[in-house]
Amino acid sequence: MDLPPVGLGTMGIGDPSTIETAIDVGYRHLDTAQIYDNEAVVREGVAASDVAREELTVATKLWVDSLAGDDVRSGAEASLDRLGLDAVDLLYVHRPRGDYDPETTLPALDELRESGLVGEVGLSNFEPDQLEEAREVLDTPIGAHQVEFHPYYGDRELLADAQAHDYPLVAYSPLIGGDAFDDPVLTDVAAKHDTSAAAVSIAWALSHDNVVTIPKASSRAHLRANFEARTLALDPEDVERIDGIEHERELFPE
Repeated sequence: MDLPPVGLGTMGIGDPSTIETAIDVGYRHLDTAQIYDNEAVVREGVAASDVAREELTVATKLWVDSLAGDDVRSGAEASLDRLGLDAVDLLYVHRPRGDYDPETTLPALDELRESGLVGEVGLSNFEPDQLEEAREVLDTPIGAHQVEFHPYYGDRELLADAQAHDYPLVAYSPLIGGDAFDDPVLTDVAAKHDTSAAAVSIAWALSHDNVVTIPKASSRAHLRANFEARTLALDPEDVERIDGIEHERELFPE
């Protein structure tokens, strides 16, 4: 998929005006999920915007209790109803857990794509062997793979897979759950470029081929700052310094 470099992660967003503001700022990729319990909030925000639906990429994720082969369609239709959409641009398997079975879940997703209810099939939080297995079962290439990826945590094998097979790795939690604001390396690089540590953390993610990211923000100022970080070009030595941060923190372990 051709995803914008910076989209909006909506986990925890409960006010439709935040979605409307994000679209007004320039965001065109909106990411939600069944488990976030805010698909209707995204619907209201999109409806309030003047931007045409076809200009937006709306993504959601099937939770683990909607992944049985017989439940995929009903789960997707429930999401579409909450989103107020005839089709969703990108539908993920949120985690390969619960009722997930590649031999039944993935063909059911292929059927949704063929029927026009889903634009592309995405995966989220998969391991390399699970990605390979999915490739063998899916009729079409993986649309995107969404994983935790930030200066404190990132699976380089998953990044290499995205680059080798040329699909976007969608990096969630690029601000390290807020830790980016206080990290000494990030703040030092930010001072060098006269910007914020948050912008540096986002730019670091985007410095990798095939990576796009979906930071969350609520205020117009933070939404704009995150969005504008896509234009920040870090020097190679900046990237090397950030790569060398020894602290490791996975925010959402399995």
